[in-house]
Amino acid sequence: MDLSQSLEIASSTDPGMVRSHNEDSIAADPANGLVVLADGMGGYNAGEVASGMATTVITTEMQQLLAKVKPYEVDPETNKVLAARLVREQVLKANASIYHAAQSQPQYAGMGTTLVVCLFYDNKALVAHLGDSRLYRMREGTLKQITRDHSLLQEQIDSGLITPEQAKHAQHKNLVTKALGIDPTVEPEIREYETRPGDLYLLCSDGLCDMVEDGDISMALEALGANLKLAAQQLVQMANDNGGKDNVSVILVRVLREYPAARGVVGKFLGWLK
Repeated sequence: MDLSQSLEIASSTDPGMVRSHNEDSIAADPANGLVVLADGMGGYNAGEVASGMATTVITTEMQQLLAKVKPYEVDPETNKVLAARLVREQVLKANASIYHAAQSQPQYAGMGTTLVVCLFYDNKALVAHLGDSRLYRMREGTLKQITRDHSLLQEQIDSGLITPEQAKHAQHKNLVTKALGIDPTVEPEIREYETRPGDLYLLCSDGLCDMVEDGDISMALEALGANLKLAAQQLVQMANDNGGKDNVSVILVRVLREYPAARGVVGKFLGWLK
């Protein structure tokens, strides 16, 4: 099922005002309803390699798989739909690729990357993430953070050591507790959400949310939401205007209409009518 008529996708990425090169990587496959964002870390250029490997491995492998199986098909092993298993396996494959490269090539030692993957299917969004890159959802004028950061700062907030307000001014904001490629195995956090027509989803690296308050992000999306490309560019510009201390990347996905899975003869017929 081609989702390019049901989803509108726009993106923007920039090195920021301080760094000389961009270690973020973004990818989108509108037909398959797949978007991926990664924020690399490591020595000179190593973060760029890690994030690029993550987006390339996951999008390439998912494209090949989705040509053969559908995410809403039931997995006979678990009796659940295949979507979560498909995404998880490709995340683990990307982790192994990055970890092996880091172990075998000294210039890449210690490299890794954050990750947010969204697979839209059957009026749902399956989300897998690692680290402090985020997914937000704008629904009926309200912006909500969907993912929870895998970071030392978030753990300190959860344990009551600091308040969310104090966290905004804390040192060592970017110490993540989970990332892709750092360890031989990793378990991404995977959640699934119902989507609605009109929903607007924002994937972003911490270069946006560290530099721009959620309220300002919300206002920009409200004001410019009719033009997604312009909205994406404006969010990046806002981060740069506020100092641009990090690379900044955003992907915006708007749900234009429902996209139910076409199951069986009746389902396929209904799909053709859409």
